[in-house]
Amino acid sequence: MNLENTQVQMRKGILEFCILKIISKGEVYATDVLAELKSARMMVVEGTLYPLLTRLRKAELVDYKWVESTSGPPRKYYTLTEKGIGFLAQLTNTWEELITSTNQILEHIDGKKKKSNPIKEVEKKTKPAPSKRQTTKSAKKTQKPAENDAEEKAEGNGEGQE
Repeated sequence: MNLENTQVQMRKGILEFCILKIISKGEVYATDVLAELKSARMMVVEGTLYPLLTRLRKAELVDYKWVESTSGPPRKYYTLTEKGIGFLAQLTNTWEELITSTNQILEHIDGKKKKSNPIKEVEKKTKPAPSKRQTTKSAKKTQKPAENDAEEKAEGNGEGQE
C-alpha cells in the first residue's frame, strides 16, 4: 500500500467540508479558496477546485454572483445557501465525532490520553521555529502583568523599537 496515496485520499475525503467552511466566511473568490486550501497544505489544484465548486452549486449548497473587476474580467464570488449552511453544520458535527472516535482509538491503542487534536499536533510539528524576537514577545505574554510592566520600562516602553 502506498502511504502517499492514502494521505491524498484522506485529504480528498474532507475537501468538500473544508471548501464549505472557507466559503462560510462570506463572499469568497475561487482563488481565495484555493489559496486557503494550499496554505493549509491540502494540496489542491484548480483542476480539482472548479469541478467541486460546480458540484456544490448543482447540489444547491453554494451560490455565486458575478462582480465586475477593475483589472480584467468579472469574478465569481461564492456564498453558502441556506441548504449549504445546514449541510455544513451536519458535516461539522460529523467531523467532531470523527475526531473524538479517532482519539478514542489512539488513546486505547497507545494506552494514554491524548491531550490535543492530532491535526493540531501535525501542524505544530511542521511549523518553523519562531524567531528569537517572536519567542521573546510570546514569553512576555505569559509573564505576570507586573513583570511585563517592569520589562517594558527597561526597554523604554517598547515604543518605536521594531
